[in-house]
Amino acid sequence: MRWYIRLLLLVSWLLVGTSSQATEYRPLPPSPKTGLSSDWLIYDAPHNQLVLYLPDYHTPARAYYQWTSLQPGHPVRVAFVAQQNLCVFLDNRLIFHAPTAGAYTLDLATHLSATTTGPHLLCVWQPEVPPNIASFTNTGTVTLEQPGKNRVKPLAAQPRFRTHQGQTVFLCFMLLIGLLYGGIRATYQPNFSRIYQLEGLWRKHKQEADFLVKPTLTWLNIILVLIFSLSFALLLVAIHTNIQSIGMIRRLFDVPESAIVARVFLYTGLIAGFILGKYLFLELMGYIFDVTSVVVVQYREFMRTILFMGLFLPLVMLLYLSFNQTLPATVLWVSNGVVSLMLVGTVLRIASTLHRRSSLLNLHLFSYLCATEVIPLIVLLKLIVFTY
Repeated sequence: MRWYIRLLLLVSWLLVGTSSQATEYRPLPPSPKTGLSSDWLIYDAPHNQLVLYLPDYHTPARAYYQWTSLQPGHPVRVAFVAQQNLCVFLDNRLIFHAPTAGAYTLDLATHLSATTTGPHLLCVWQPEVPPNIASFTNTGTVTLEQPGKNRVKPLAAQPRFRTHQGQTVFLCFMLLIGLLYGGIRATYQPNFSRIYQLEGLWRKHKQEADFLVKPTLTWLNIILVLIFSLSFALLLVAIHTNIQSIGMIRRLFDVPESAIVARVFLYTGLIAGFILGKYLFLELMGYIFDVTSVVVVQYREFMRTILFMGLFLPLVMLLYLSFNQTLPATVLWVSNGVVSLMLVGTVLRIASTLHRRSSLLNLHLFSYLCATEVIPLIVLLKLIVFTY
């Protein structure tokens, strides 16, 4: 009986060992090609392997990989558009770092040792936002000439001045915004001047009361809100591109990085919905804090202030289109400053208007102001300004 049990255990052990060995396999890397291909790999952390990146299936990553075949002495030139701080690695070794945003050409073969053979792992990494891997293209491989003749020198990483991939789209939107502002100013001259007057920030009490008692949701104001939303959306897409890389926003609205027009319309709808829907939020919070008498005045002051400050957003876009290639850091600081001034100035203006009607020392009013203005201000500053 014992030999029968031993035989049964031996057969079971052999079956289990064979099945476990059959399931243990590792996917082979794709066959390397000379230069770049259109297929990119991303790192699958749970399985500790590189998998093929599918744009419509995987979320955008910050690092992309590719197996390529390179030989020492055989130049392979790659052209690409890089944002600031983009890095290129070859076999886990840093070979290129973009000091500023622009277009570059890089010869991969110049970074190989004389004895290096076999496939090489190319990595493109961007610290803040997903890199534009669609811009990586081959500019051609150069075959070395016979000994004794002049050889073509490998081309090092040099900036190439090229227009921004979305510059034409931004210019078209800027032209549309200018036409809309001009048409409204010519059609609704009195109401337009009532909103867009610098003296309105220091208006007298009688003028202020005249503005705050007029209806808010008129067709003119709705059109101006849409124009403001379009201007703000252009600024977010052009400069604050890292917003799309936030996990929560990407899960709710997963729009590709290259779909500039779709992202502009998406942000325009979100901003316009936030502005128009804020009135319902104020009504709810006013009922909770028992300060419903100030809701209408607060919302009218909110609308008037953001519409006035939104007039400066197209100027920032013009600054971006003019100096982004040469002074990207300056453009970023100006954009952050204008956005911060617009958000903080709106809250301060609303607080000043409410304080003249009822002292903010009132605990209910102060708590209501913090819940409706201060906390949303901190969230918006974090998403738009301090994240970048």
